[in-house]
Amino acid sequence: MNYFKTTILLAAMTGLFLAVGYLMAGEAGMAIAFVVAIAMNVYSFWNSDKMVLRMHGAQEVDAQTAPEYYGIVRQLAQNASLPMPRVYIMDTPQPNAFATGRNPENSAVAASTGLLETLSPEEVAGVMAHELAHIKNRDTLIMTITATFAGAISMIANFALFFRSGRNGIGIIGTIALMILAPLAASVVQMTISRTREYAADRLGAEICGQPMWLASALAKISGGGRQIENVAAERNPATAHMFIVNPLSGKNMDNLFSTHPNTENRITALQELARQWQMEDTPPDGPWSQQSDYSRDVPKRGPWG
Repeated sequence: MNYFKTTILLAAMTGLFLAVGYLMAGEAGMAIAFVVAIAMNVYSFWNSDKMVLRMHGAQEVDAQTAPEYYGIVRQLAQNASLPMPRVYIMDTPQPNAFATGRNPENSAVAASTGLLETLSPEEVAGVMAHELAHIKNRDTLIMTITATFAGAISMIANFALFFRSGRNGIGIIGTIALMILAPLAASVVQMTISRTREYAADRLGAEICGQPMWLASALAKISGGGRQIENVAAERNPATAHMFIVNPLSGKNMDNLFSTHPNTENRITALQELARQWQMEDTPPDGPWSQQSDYSRDVPKRGPWG
C-alpha cells in the first residue's frame, strides 16, 4: 500500500507541474513543462547524490579516517545484503543523518559530527540502519525527484506574473493564487511522500540492526538536539529537509499536513511496540550484534567517530 500511495503522489506531483505550465501558457506551456520535467528527472537520476552531499558540505571517510563509524555502516550493509555505500560526515553540531543515491549500487550515507559525538555506538547503528533501509527501499531516488519537482514548481509559479496575459487569461487574481497555491500543493505532496516512507524505514531499519530500541533511543536524542541546534546548511537548502531522519529545520514534532516527518513520539511508540512484539514472540535479534555482544571489540576506536 505504501508503494501504491507513493506512486499516486509522484503522479500528482507530475500532474501539478504540467498543470502549472498549462495555466501559464496553454498547451505550449504544458509541453514545455513536460520536457523540463524529463530533463530534471534525468539530471536528478544521475546527480542527486552529488548535489545533496555538496549542499551539506559532506566529506567522504573510510576505514582509516573513521574506523568505528565506517565499521558500523559496513556491518549493517552486510546484514542488509546491500553493497557498501559511500560514507560521509557533515560538519554540523546538530545530530542528524540522511541517505542519498539513485540505487543501492550508487548510494551514500551521511551523519553529522553532532550525531557521532552525541549518540552511543548502538544508537548510531540504529540510525544508520534506518538510512540503509531507505536505500534498500529505493526511497532516496523518490525523495530526490520530489524535491526537484517541488523546487521547480515553486520557481515556475514565480514566473507566472510575467505570463498572466497569456492565452488562458487567468488574470491577476488567478496569477497570485497560482503563485501561492502551486508551491503549497507541491510541498504537501513532498511531505506526504516523506512521511509515508519514514515509518517503513524505521521498521526495516530495526530489522537490519536487530534492535528496535536502538533507533527509538536515537530518535529521542536527535529530536531534542534538532530543536536546540541550528543546521545552517539545511536552512540554506530547505528542499532537502525531508531527506534527514528528523526534520533539521525546526525540530517541531507535529504530525500534521505541513510536517516533513511523522511525529517523533509516534515513531518511538511504533518501535517500542515492535520490540514488545518481538519479545512476546521470542524473536532473537538477527542484526550484526546482539545485546550480549560487544561489537566494538572488532572495530578500532579513534575518538567519537574514528
